[in-house]
Amino acid sequence: MKILTVIGARPQFIKAATVSRVIDTMDNVTEVIVHTGQHFDANMSDIFFEQMEIPKPDYNLEISSLSHGAMTGRQLEAIERVLLEEKPDWVIVYGDTNSTLAGALAASKLHIKVAHVEAGLRSFNMKMPEEQNRIVTDRLSTILFCPTQTALDNLNNEGYTNLDIETVVSGDVMYDAALFYKQFSSMPEQLNNLDLSNGFVLSTIHRAENTDDPARLSELVDSLNELHKSTPVVMPLHPRTKKKLSDLGLTLNIHLIDPVGYLEMVYLLDNCSFVASDSGGVQKEAYFFGKQCLILRDETEWVELVKCGSNKIVGANKQLILEEASKISCNSKFNEKFYGDGKSAEGIVNSLIEFVNV
Repeated sequence: MKILTVIGARPQFIKAATVSRVIDTMDNVTEVIVHTGQHFDANMSDIFFEQMEIPKPDYNLEISSLSHGAMTGRQLEAIERVLLEEKPDWVIVYGDTNSTLAGALAASKLHIKVAHVEAGLRSFNMKMPEEQNRIVTDRLSTILFCPTQTALDNLNNEGYTNLDIETVVSGDVMYDAALFYKQFSSMPEQLNNLDLSNGFVLSTIHRAENTDDPARLSELVDSLNELHKSTPVVMPLHPRTKKKLSDLGLTLNIHLIDPVGYLEMVYLLDNCSFVASDSGGVQKEAYFFGKQCLILRDETEWVELVKCGSNKIVGANKQLILEEASKISCNSKFNEKFYGDGKSAEGIVNSLIEFVNV
């Protein structure tokens, strides 16, 4: 059985690493990796392949820094050429990026089976490109691997029980990664000269809804600058956010560091006091490491973490951010097994073997 994996962004490298590691143990399964190039910066891409020992991509399409339509269109065209050459039994796509949509659409049009890992997530905000991508990808797929029961419930509510699409609650491959790679985590060298012995806040900002809205970005900058006065704030600065800050003349007076690899990010998550982030993956990873997260968005796909009280939606509201930050408690409980048992990748590959001829 041949699997073709389409990846293009940081979270997808992490997810794919867990599945690739399982595939590598199987004699009857081969994998072809296609990197669209959506994340091309060395610290956003190359370092993940090196640190996580992901097989080097068989194809690098080098498609990035374009508008949503142009990027998705060029990726679709390039992925189609690869599929015609490789003729895989399955195409695996992850998450909700333009690369995800392009991979699913190219495979579907060629009648190649599509497996969507991290299916069924919904923010119910159709203005988000990610929401559009994930909804279309789910509908184009042959099998949907839902990370949580909530994700499966979303699909059932949309009528997927009446469609010829297999749905599986697989657990979350990101949890697999957190458990496996924690033992290899390392402190970013950029923190060597900082005294963070009394704790720190880990923050990330990258979503377009924040970076492309001057009012929201300014409010977040003010919030983090104020928070930093009482608790050090560490932020691996995303290239997009860095450019927007410069364009708007905004200054973050916190500990800014360059983007870090996954092993350094695991260290930061494991050692921080709490997290403030607009990243879907990071807010969930915070839970894996027993840390509360302030969600710098107006909604979240990971609603179970809000319901259980570990995460709080604070948007870009300075007053709410500071208020909720002051309530962070080390007594929060993180014992609910929302995301499986750490063996999700193994179950996913076994399911692909089972359904390859169906």
